[in-house]
Amino acid sequence: MILGILGGGQLGMLLCQAANKIGIDTFIYTDSYDSPATNYSKLSIIQPYDNKDSLNDFIQNCDVITFEFENIPYETLDYIIKSKPVFPNPGINKIIQDRLLEKDFINSLNIQTTKYIDVNSVKEIPENIFPSMLKTRRMGYDGKGQSVINSLKELSLINLNIPLILEKKINLLKEFSIIVTRYQNGQVFTYEPIENIHKNQILHTSKIPCSIEKNISNLALDQSINIANNLDYIGTMCVEFFLDKESNLYVNEVAPRVHNSGHLTIESYNCSQFESHIRAVCNIESKKPIKINNSEMLNLIGDDIKDYRDKKITKGHYFYDYEKKSIMDGRKMGHITKII
Repeated sequence: MILGILGGGQLGMLLCQAANKIGIDTFIYTDSYDSPATNYSKLSIIQPYDNKDSLNDFIQNCDVITFEFENIPYETLDYIIKSKPVFPNPGINKIIQDRLLEKDFINSLNIQTTKYIDVNSVKEIPENIFPSMLKTRRMGYDGKGQSVINSLKELSLINLNIPLILEKKINLLKEFSIIVTRYQNGQVFTYEPIENIHKNQILHTSKIPCSIEKNISNLALDQSINIANNLDYIGTMCVEFFLDKESNLYVNEVAPRVHNSGHLTIESYNCSQFESHIRAVCNIESKKPIKINNSEMLNLIGDDIKDYRDKKITKGHYFYDYEKKSIMDGRKMGHITKII
């Protein structure tokens, strides 16, 4: 079997490694020459995502196709699915790529999000929405396309000619995520909650166990499964949660893919989030994730990677270099996981 993967970054790289481990060949399609996943795939194409000739070659040589991040152009996914199975279904991206549609969907399941409004469609913006985060409805990640807004006066200085959403800030106590895998037969597995700390709106560290009450954990797990089932999701996904100081739980966002916070599952579980995704989208034997270690993951951002490339890694630590050619501020260059 050959699994096609759209996108060639570190998530694609780790998917390729997991696929190789269980005997699945991979074919990477990426639009960037700085794509570490191509070093681990049997085949690769580096072309724009709208190159029909290259896409046709990709389609013909793959049995099933997935993607490493949700911002692959929908038109590309829609073109591919007419000829080959794509998991998760590209229609899910039309919801998840748009923050407003995503929150409307989550609320429709009676799952709470922070208060939000569509800036472009309301005549009057209520004062009680501030302080808030102003976000682009599409294409934002790792803090991109986001800014803190404290008043109507501040908002009036912003260009409102692009689709934007205001999300009310909360008295945040903790951020955590749930990794969920759903198979084609409807079988669902979850990993235990992962506690996350962000710096400059980029994930800094993740760890398990997560220090939350059992009732909060159970509610988050149930809500994550509910979201996966209602999306008819196939593969591994992540649901990110906020917990405020009054113990109110909110879904922040859904990532329809393997996720940065789940990297520690490689060392912490018998079956990582990457292997689970491969098994689900390729429709091969399911494997229940069983925790074998507690661990903590540290993202290596920008120049951080230089401290580790020539460093002797001590026992119980696992270093991953994403092999990216250019080092830039704010760019994820690698990570290190330690058993705790």
